[in-house]
Amino acid sequence: MNLQQLEYIVSLAEHQHFGRAAEACGVTQPTLSAMIQKLEDELGVKIFDRSHQPIAPTEIGYHIIFQAKETIRTADQIKAVIEEAKDSLKGTIKIGILPTIAPYLVPKLLPQIKKYLPDLIVNVSELQTSKCEEMLAEGELDMCILATDPVNGEFSEETLYYEEFVGYVSTNEELFKQETIRSSEVKAESLWLLAEGHCFRDQLVKFCQLRTNSKRKFNYREGSLQGFMKLVESGNGITFLPELCSRELKDERKKLLRPFSIPRPTRVVRLVHHKNYVRLGLLKALTTALKKAVPESMLTTHAGQSIV
Repeated sequence: MNLQQLEYIVSLAEHQHFGRAAEACGVTQPTLSAMIQKLEDELGVKIFDRSHQPIAPTEIGYHIIFQAKETIRTADQIKAVIEEAKDSLKGTIKIGILPTIAPYLVPKLLPQIKKYLPDLIVNVSELQTSKCEEMLAEGELDMCILATDPVNGEFSEETLYYEEFVGYVSTNEELFKQETIRSSEVKAESLWLLAEGHCFRDQLVKFCQLRTNSKRKFNYREGSLQGFMKLVESGNGITFLPELCSRELKDERKKLLRPFSIPRPTRVVRLVHHKNYVRLGLLKALTTALKKAVPESMLTTHAGQSIV
């Protein structure tokens, strides 16, 4: 038994397909299949039910895969300790980022990574908060960029920046005629909202005290911010954008932006990691790179902002 075999069974359990699992591991399908078969022969049990489609672990297989993940996590920790002792900024990190943060932060972060952490391999996954925390707890991610306090007491956080919510209003809305938006003026029947589970939605609903079960004639479920923006631009309703998104808009689109009146809802964007994360030098360097990726004015709070 070796770590490579454990990585193969974890990958197969995740992808439920020999070809996709092999591709994820960077090996051929016959190699992955043979190594898993060899492990099963050594243990004297079947880890996977190959007659099942998609491929699924057997009952004992689930327990073996759980222990395999724990073993891989421990091995990664050992490697991390060595890299930290070397004061190294090399290696690979896996980061989960919210869908309302990633599209606007990652393009700005990439040049900073290339400049300050050129030897670092960064794997980014766009995930909602609950999935980020779940994968972080299971060791499938090294850190996450979130906009709420982590619920797991084993996590620590570093504040990165503060981001306001900004209205994006169609020309057919009464609010378009105003310079600012008061939360009491936001009507659920005109508002395009992300699906439940997005903290951006939850924070906005709470701040505006919205009742989201309005009887609107047209509903657009599981939409994206980009999709909602297109609806607004075509003269339909209102949505809200994170500040980084609003800053990158062309002048013509910026005409639809309307800030909140005081108090202005503002979220805290933070880098979350395990308390026992050992690569503190890398953590510090990455935090610096992330802060350099956003406008300096967003690194501190300002009068009139209300943290949500």
